[in-house]
Amino acid sequence: MDYEFSSKEELFQRVKPALKAKINEFHRLGYKHVQEMDVWNYLIENVWCKSRDLMLSDIVNDILHVKISKIDDYIKEKMSSTNRAQYFDTNN
Repeated sequence: MDYEFSSKEELFQRVKPALKAKINEFHRLGYKHVQEMDVWNYLIENVWCKSRDLMLSDIVNDILHVKISKIDDYIKEKMSSTNRAQYFDTNN
């Protein structure tokens, strides 16, 4: 059975159970800061961008087998590239 998705959002919704399972695993390992979007974005930017004609099973497999070290490094890289500033106003 072939699946075709009209958007990345539709694909995201389809694989959300796999993402949730992976996040639960990361949280059990103590990586409470990792979110579904972190795994999704890492795979979009670093793994799937090099692939063509991925099957749904390949996508789910990538989600379930991605290593926490890769995701953690990705998050740290993203955090270091954002504009960070000191806040002195108590309203921030």
